[in-house]
Amino acid sequence: MADKLKIGVLGAGHLGKIHMKCIIELPETYEFVGFYDPSPENAKLAAEQFGTMAFHNAKSLIEACDVVDIVTPTGNHFESASMAIRSLKHVFIEKPVTNTSEEARALISLAKEAGVKVQVGHVERFNPAFQAVKEHLNQPRFIETHRLAQFNPRGTDVSVVLDLMIHDIDIILSVTGANARRISASGVAVLSDTPDIANARIELDNGCVANLTASRISLKNMRKTRFFQKDAYIAVDFLTKEAEIVRMKEIVGDPDPFSVTIDLGAEKGQKEILFDKPAIPATNAIREELASLARCIHSNDFPEVSLQDGTRALEVALQVLEKMAQHVLIQDPEVLPPKDFS
Repeated sequence: MADKLKIGVLGAGHLGKIHMKCIIELPETYEFVGFYDPSPENAKLAAEQFGTMAFHNAKSLIEACDVVDIVTPTGNHFESASMAIRSLKHVFIEKPVTNTSEEARALISLAKEAGVKVQVGHVERFNPAFQAVKEHLNQPRFIETHRLAQFNPRGTDVSVVLDLMIHDIDIILSVTGANARRISASGVAVLSDTPDIANARIELDNGCVANLTASRISLKNMRKTRFFQKDAYIAVDFLTKEAEIVRMKEIVGDPDPFSVTIDLGAEKGQKEILFDKPAIPATNAIREELASLARCIHSNDFPEVSLQDGTRALEVALQVLEKMAQHVLIQDPEVLPPKDFS
């Protein structure tokens, strides 16, 4: 068995506590040394809940770790990750990876120089429903996503694109392996100072088109993605962790009288429609992504969601925001995203 890695958490907010719980559930993988949070109230609650040590500052926590798990507000990601990488520590960093693409690229250079592993927390890559269909995804030509959430004041410091839509942007980029060629987008700031509902159309350089909708002012929660490809339709429900694969198969000989068939005409004949609902294991995606980082460190392999992946998703999300700024109803220019994506 590989040696356990000492891990500490920066940030003891809502998501930070979830990470702590998942780390404790991986006793053969990690030794949880403690956490740091600048809020005395957060620190006291987390220390009592998990029976672990609250460090007095980020530097002392980083020095005690092999792996630093960064679950702070996005504005602090670059500073925390830079400090950890310069201390030659492996890093897990929540999404979005940083505030700007320039910061993200600087982290790529730092990590390469330090020779450490950095994984970005695009957790839907580890959703068991997505994992169950991933091998069936083959050059989709059209992708449609809906990520809708009920309003929660927590997290409204950033737009719905960086809060929610970026999950689907990462999935699309990972599945297609393509780059965004053309983007159009619009959004509306309804209850907060940044867009609460957004729609984007992303045309990729391999010909695939993706239509993404994200909202944090919906009456019900939804996280669904539909992939359309030659002879197949694949649906993934990231919320309920269910998936469906609908495929067409050539019929040889006489069709089964109980099968579902479609007649494509004299030239193409009949095809059988096959419905498959794969069994989905009950796994925790956050726990799985943290375990994945440990495996990558021990095997000296590439992280499943690399800094480069996180940077690509961030850059596309920022371009969506730039396009949206031309159409969204926002009065204060300070909430508009930076326009330099060089």
